[in-house]
Amino acid sequence: MSCRWLLLIALVGCTRSKPAPTTLRMPMASVQPGTCGEPERDGVMSEQPRIDHADRDLDGDGQLEIIVVDRAKCSDDGNCYWNVFRRSREEGACARYAGTFAGSALETLTTRGEDNMSDIRAYWKQSGNRMLLQSYRFVRDGYRIEDVLQCKRAPDDRLDCADTTR
Repeated sequence: MSCRWLLLIALVGCTRSKPAPTTLRMPMASVQPGTCGEPERDGVMSEQPRIDHADRDLDGDGQLEIIVVDRAKCSDDGNCYWNVFRRSREEGACARYAGTFAGSALETLTTRGEDNMSDIRAYWKQSGNRMLLQSYRFVRDGYRIEDVLQCKRAPDDRLDCADTTR
């Protein structure tokens, strides 16, 4: 091997790559989207959950979908993991896990995914008056993140958000 190749290999090995952008890492759910689950136990939950409900009608059929949060898994900033379950109309059928929203607050949007399920926006609080807005859409039996936008609280209490489409 020539000295030039050794120098090139040494330079490549010594150069610093740009750090990868950090993203929110969702803990692993105990069940897969579309499968039967128990709302008081399944999804993203701790060993000893402290359960709260935020049930709402997400598909417009007049029946509330089950949305369960384990307050024991919430951060000091109030960020939590909200597990969604769909009830079946059939007698004795199980509740099906539809995914988990990560955020301190949830907003039901007017747009809809498959099965007429409402899109959801979750607000994840970060340090330095920043927050991630994560939009979820129901596709193939479960909610998936469709869009993420980082925002910062302005002095007049508005949210200034990055727009990558400009």
